Amino acid sequence: MTMTPAQALRTPKDRVTPGAGRSAAFFDLDGTLIPGSANVPLARAAFRAGLVTPQELVRDLRNGAAFLLKGATDERREAVRDRILSAVAGRPAEEMTTLADVVIPELVASIPPAMHAVLDEHATAGRDRVLLSASPTEIVTGLADAAGLERAAGTTSEVDDEGRYTGRLAGPSCSAEGKAEILRAVAQEHDYDLAASYAYADSMSDLPILEAVGHPVVVNPEAELREIAEDRGWPIVETSRFPRVAVTDLHGWVRMSQRLAVASVGAVVALGTRPIEALGGIDGVTEAA
Repeated sequence: MTMTPAQALRTPKDRVTPGAGRSAAFFDLDGTLIPGSANVPLARAAFRAGLVTPQELVRDLRNGAAFLLKGATDERREAVRDRILSAVAGRPAEEMTTLADVVIPELVASIPPAMHAVLDEHATAGRDRVLLSASPTEIVTGLADAAGLERAAGTTSEVDDEGRYTGRLAGPSCSAEGKAEILRAVAQEHDYDLAASYAYADSMSDLPILEAVGHPVVVNPEAELREIAEDRGWPIVETSRFPRVAVTDLHGWVRMSQRLAVASVGAVVALGTRPIEALGGIDGVTEAA
């Protein structure tokens, strides 16, 4: 059932766990807390720093556009992860910190108002907000700090004794089952009651973290995850004008085409020769279908 973020926070009495302890709210990053992929501004910054080629930049920008519409496959995530590991191998770890300082303000600014409201609601309720993402730890922890979240975990690259990246991971990748493993480790370390906790995510690869908590909420979901949420009665929150659709979902593509047409008309009227800016894709408006 599609609802507003505020409605998703209203827990039915029959789902409140008696004697529930300290709880947390876990947030995926790409497509959930922010509308697109953190890899896009990271790729631009890496290109300017000479870490990726023009061809790789174009590929990442194309993948970022595809992510907005359809989400990302596990294979694509792994390919991006492996390319990042390869690109930074042998380079000082301080370079990634420098890139993080460049892209974090842009990422924080892209958090839609609706998700800011969710973060505030959980803070008011006394829950720790935990950011979990497959993006580099340097990006994820910096973003969490800048946004005022209590904790964060990302994918950590191994660093040698000289402070240079080895091109290998230091621990599990924070995606799919690995993300759920990290979620449970964080919960154990900080004594979070997962049955009383929330998780927000957008993709099928995040199903393990949604199933790990008592209150899963799907945000801008991929088509397959939307079906699962509808079957299980999980709250569905839309912060995007253009919900993701499956290739075979004719009605979904019709709805998207209609919304694109409306946005295009508004863009031409409002900005004349600058329609791309008005189409921005996601502006934090919460819609209920």
